[in-house]
Amino acid sequence: MPTDTARTSALPDGAMAMPAWRVLHTGKGSPAYNMAVDEAVLIAHSEGRVPPTLRLYAWNPPTLSIGYFQRAEKEVDFQALRTRGYGFIRRPTGGRAVLHDREVTYSVVVSESYPGMPGSVTESYRVISEGLVLGLRRLGFDVQFSRPDDEQKRRLSAPSSAACFDSPSWYEVVARGKKLIGSAQTRQRGVILQHGSILLELDAGALFAVLRIPSDRVRERLYRTFRDHAVSLSDLAGKPVSSEQVEAALVEGFAEALGVTLIPGELTEEEKQYVERLERGKYGSDQWNFRK
Repeated sequence: MPTDTARTSALPDGAMAMPAWRVLHTGKGSPAYNMAVDEAVLIAHSEGRVPPTLRLYAWNPPTLSIGYFQRAEKEVDFQALRTRGYGFIRRPTGGRAVLHDREVTYSVVVSESYPGMPGSVTESYRVISEGLVLGLRRLGFDVQFSRPDDEQKRRLSAPSSAACFDSPSWYEVVARGKKLIGSAQTRQRGVILQHGSILLELDAGALFAVLRIPSDRVRERLYRTFRDHAVSLSDLAGKPVSSEQVEAALVEGFAEALGVTLIPGELTEEEKQYVERLERGKYGSDQWNFRK
């Protein structure tokens, strides 16, 4: 069973100890490796071997990921992927397609029974994503949670494309009314895994070039709609924003939002063994990636 509470960090006499979470900076990884690490941390936490964990990472090569319930052959142009040298992976979480390139990717692994963690998916999004909001505000970005209006709810129920950033859902992070962070969540073994993409730069053309779309006319319409509903940090800042800046701010934001101390760590030997098995036997296999 997962641990319900994190370890506590030592503080000076008279101060209240804060729960200690782990933060992992794992750098760039292959598609199969990145998803294997997220699941390995989930398994290790479910067994009580590691504390709740925030992970920050990136991708090499740039990778198209699709949601667990999407149909790969129907929605992905694999010839275009190969031509561009992009990777491909099916996530264990839901949602739609994301092109992971110029971004910071985060994941949070925490027990469903963690104190203060709501039982509903929507409300747990709010609690976890508060760390994203506070972190980006530390960098001076005016970001908020989305609360879809009636028109957006209609679009969410019948999405116009396979692309994740097509429109914001409940408690996703937006700026200037546009979606900045796309997140997805799964729950297994009594543990929540939420991960998502924080766009440093946005290349909508590259994304729609590798999605299977009926015609160039439809592709252009979807591209324009996407650009109207998505934004990147560099768009907001008017200049490049580094991944190092964002990762440092997110660590502070999550610590504040969750009331915890985030302690830098590494994957344990047990987690590394899980990663090796999952990377080879699951996320690196056609059986997983083309299952639908």
